Amino acid sequence: MEQRIGSSSKPLEGAGFDPAFIPGLTSPVSGEPENAEPAEAEEPLAQEEAASEEPETAEAEETEEEAAEGPVFEASDRRARIVADAKGVRLSLDEERCEFGWDEIGAVETESPRFGKRFTITVHTPDRRWYPIEIEATARADFKLWEEQLDAVLDEYFEDHGDASDD
Repeated sequence: MEQRIGSSSKPLEGAGFDPAFIPGLTSPVSGEPENAEPAEAEEPLAQEEAASEEPETAEAEETEEEAAEGPVFEASDRRARIVADAKGVRLSLDEERCEFGWDEIGAVETESPRFGKRFTITVHTPDRRWYPIEIEATARADFKLWEEQLDAVLDEYFEDHGDASDD
């Protein structure tokens, strides 16, 4: 009779045991030791990045001027931010950002809590996905003001987009 040495079960794989199993969940490993000094080849890269940031800021200023022509809704707290203007709706939470053009939005839903100060805005897309964001208000009176401002933006841009698609 033969006996095996060691375990007869296979090692488990998956996200429950290894977060790197899901692509994009963790940052990629560089393969360099932690105490290695950066190579000089990275310096020109840093200069290129600095040069590419200058046109990006100019473009951002131009888009802000274009968006300033019509109604704009903007609300933010220490972590989250939402901006709705002529370009669409932009959500950001900590370092994560997403942007929706008016043609990508199926509906925008708001929810004011009965108690507390967290105002929830949910962007729904036509493919049945939704993206909620919660903004903490300084006072509950901000809820009514935010509702009015967001309604003005939605009436201006969301309805216009719907009429344009019917033609």
